[in-house]
Amino acid sequence: MPAVTSSERTLGQVRELILGGSFAAGTRLGETELAERLGVSRTPVREALSRLAAEGLVEIVPNRGARVSSWTVAELEGVFDLRAALEPRLTALAVPRAGTEDVRALDALATAMRRVGEPGPGQDLDALFPLNREFHGHLVGLAGQPAMAGALAGAVHAPLVLRNFHTYDEASLRRSLAHHVEIVAAIRAGDPAWAQAVMTAHIHNARAVMVRAAQPEGPQP
Repeated sequence: MPAVTSSERTLGQVRELILGGSFAAGTRLGETELAERLGVSRTPVREALSRLAAEGLVEIVPNRGARVSSWTVAELEGVFDLRAALEPRLTALAVPRAGTEDVRALDALATAMRRVGEPGPGQDLDALFPLNREFHGHLVGLAGQPAMAGALAGAVHAPLVLRNFHTYDEASLRRSLAHHVEIVAAIRAGDPAWAQAVMTAHIHNARAVMVRAAQPEGPQP
């Protein structure tokens, strides 16, 4: 395997610090401070911040440097409102179009997500993200509705979904993983209404996690 470069290693470290919660949303990311913390020069840090800005995890503010991207509660609710309006319907439309190979592929993805996502020593949330993206993408593709798929794609921000997995409490994560398995069961049974209902629950579960995490800290009523 090729050696990991300093820039790639720094990119991975800064990404993990953000996704792991070491840097809260809105936190300023100083090049000098990061370089000292990671034991590297400012050059790989600058490159990492640029890459993370392209991914959406970091915002580069002119004359003010970089900071961790943040979403307001209203922005999050808007994203999940749109997902809840479109994705369950697309899932229902995918059911009658799913063949044996589609069911097999979705089942394999749901199983793999459980393997890497279940809380425990083998958990790998970063590995969960591409599997989840492929699962949802397969369903959307099966639906055969490019206009709806395009509208949905505009609402689903990859960094938001990735951070979502790092924000889940154990119960919410187990619930999310079980939803994928149940959606496959609904497709195998040829039941669009069942599949749509589970996808609706799946999105509302994610919404609750992200909105709760975005709420300002303070005394609870």
